[in-house]
Amino acid sequence: MFNLIGVIIAFIVILVLIRKKVNFGLTLLLGSIIIGIFSLEVISPIDIPKTMIEASFYSFETHQIVTSTTELALLMTLIFVLAKCMQETGAIDILINSLRAFFSKGGTLGVIPAVYGLMPNPGGSLFSAPLVDNEGNKYQLNKDQKNFLNVWFRHIWFPIYPISQAMIIICSINFSDIPMGALILANFVGFIVFVVIGFFFLRWFVGSRPKPKDDILKNYQGLVYLLPPIVPLFFYPLKYIGLSETRCFLLGVSVSIFLLYILTKSDWKTYSGIVKKSLTWKLAFAVFGIIIFQEMFKVSQVHILIQEIMSSVAFPALVIIIIIPFLLGVLTGSDFGALAPLSYSLVAPFFSFTGVSLLGLTSLIFISSFLGYLISPIHLCNVLSSDYLKTDTTRMYKYFIPAVLATLCIQVMFVLFAFRG
Repeated sequence: MFNLIGVIIAFIVILVLIRKKVNFGLTLLLGSIIIGIFSLEVISPIDIPKTMIEASFYSFETHQIVTSTTELALLMTLIFVLAKCMQETGAIDILINSLRAFFSKGGTLGVIPAVYGLMPNPGGSLFSAPLVDNEGNKYQLNKDQKNFLNVWFRHIWFPIYPISQAMIIICSINFSDIPMGALILANFVGFIVFVVIGFFFLRWFVGSRPKPKDDILKNYQGLVYLLPPIVPLFFYPLKYIGLSETRCFLLGVSVSIFLLYILTKSDWKTYSGIVKKSLTWKLAFAVFGIIIFQEMFKVSQVHILIQEIMSSVAFPALVIIIIIPFLLGVLTGSDFGALAPLSYSLVAPFFSFTGVSLLGLTSLIFISSFLGYLISPIHLCNVLSSDYLKTDTTRMYKYFIPAVLATLCIQVMFVLFAFRG
């Protein structure tokens, strides 16, 4: 029970420090240590530094250096560099002006992050944050409104995206072993609701704002600047020849940074200066903090305790199947971590008590864990978007909570109607 108390205290500390603008990576390291200390009844003291090391760079099981976290931190840094280069070279302004020719009344505020959402990599909201920031200023949106629209529309494809890691894993033979197409159809109502809610908030935010003056001639050629953030997608298939997903995108983003230099016809000295100025250690530190926190959470065995508590309380089985993935999504800040290794295994024993088919239950697990992950204060997209827009995730909850509840409730009603076993 102390490990659960530790998680609660850690999250309180994290939320308070976030609001006080304390470095996010440092905040998560502190939260990880708190969880470790309160979990000493199930782990030994040496497991605390051991978990941090394993999450960072070394596997004690294989006795090998592990580079995955370092690669992810480097990827996030390069994405930030690309975003700043697009901003500093003026490519963002030209691209937005071209997009505005197709989408009026602020539609670009949803389209931009949705386009970048096609890139299934952690922290991808950093791509669209500068564009949403610039476009939002034209409609006098505040930081929290821009942040919400960026994060929400960035994840708009998640319920039906076939190449996401979470979708692939939950449909695999190790878990539900159901056709991916079937799960996409089961999630489609949730997807439509997600889209409608996003545009509701978009119209609400923009509706009372003055329409910006289009004093710049629309230039359709500016659409070429969609290439730098989209090009990394073309490198994704390299994973099927042995390259890790992160390395695929590392290669793609590196190419994109050079491609932007060619497209903008910038002076090399000026462009390299922008790249150098854009390099920052804060994002890398935040990535290490998030991975360490996730690993400490797993080692603490809090997820097992949550299952035991839910099992002993007089909750209907269906409620347990919805709540556990949602809570783990919030606590881990990871779609993959919450969905497959933890949620599915924990709630599978309750399936037979629901009267709902396996496909319907899988859909509920997928959507509930996704929505929990979406609003988690340690979700990397929330962290990076909030950092860029100089605000914090907690200020989005006034929008997140009603939006997430509406999406979840409608998806649950649909599943109960369509997938009774």
